[in-house]
Amino acid sequence: MSPWFGDDPLPAANPVGPSGWLRAVVRGVPIVVIMLSGLVLMLLLRLVERPLFAPGRPLTPWITVAVCRATLWLLGLRLTVIGEQMRGTGAVVANHTSWLDILVLNARKRVYFVAKSEVAGWPGISWLAKATGTVFIRRDRREAGAQVEVFRRRLGAGHRLLFFPEGTSSDGRRVLPFKTTLFAAFFEPALRETVQIQPVSVIYHAPLCEDARFFGWWGEMDLGSSVLRVLAQAPQGTVELVYHPVVRVADFADRKALAKALEATVRDPLARTVAEGDPA
Repeated sequence: MSPWFGDDPLPAANPVGPSGWLRAVVRGVPIVVIMLSGLVLMLLLRLVERPLFAPGRPLTPWITVAVCRATLWLLGLRLTVIGEQMRGTGAVVANHTSWLDILVLNARKRVYFVAKSEVAGWPGISWLAKATGTVFIRRDRREAGAQVEVFRRRLGAGHRLLFFPEGTSSDGRRVLPFKTTLFAAFFEPALRETVQIQPVSVIYHAPLCEDARFFGWWGEMDLGSSVLRVLAQAPQGTVELVYHPVVRVADFADRKALAKALEATVRDPLARTVAEGDPA
């Protein structure tokens, strides 16, 4: 999936001064240490967890939750939650704004991300993704049969699968049209009658005096610059998670109707936030 570029120019890049660099180091070093420590602990625990509980993961997801919460705390990024999280297994869909989405969504719920197969080959990131149980798939309708089997097995193990139907990240001020390809797998007989999906809206509020799109990661933005900008920022912004009521796949005629309904639900609180003005 190609990146989204939008119609407006990218925000002007403010230089990171000496205090910003110091702040980035003070925050970044312990974050790296925590992530690496969590990864090592997770891999060691998997030696016990895999033979005893495979394909279930009753223990290691809590390490991911703890690491993500600690990282947000070190960043100074305050997270607020509205709504009830789903109980039981199923899928979760959310809008995609930033690399921060992974930390934010993992900090409040034990989920397993569904990512495009190319991510499995990204240096460094692939290790973290594989260790945390990420599901890698090809966004191709011809792969529906294989996807159904993967989803059936993971859902049967009690996993909650989370994916971004937009297929790419944006500036955080809009929700892009949901792609319907992945939803097709849920309409196969093995899944349709049992799968439930919870839509989630991720709403970022920029720091004071910063561009409203501060946390967005899109177009030709490089990951390193985006990470540095967030690490160096003070005062920091905030992020809000809105958990919407769960829907049943069986209640929809087809994947297009399901995608359209979920897209509208996810977009609504974000559109209202933009229309009313960011409280930050």
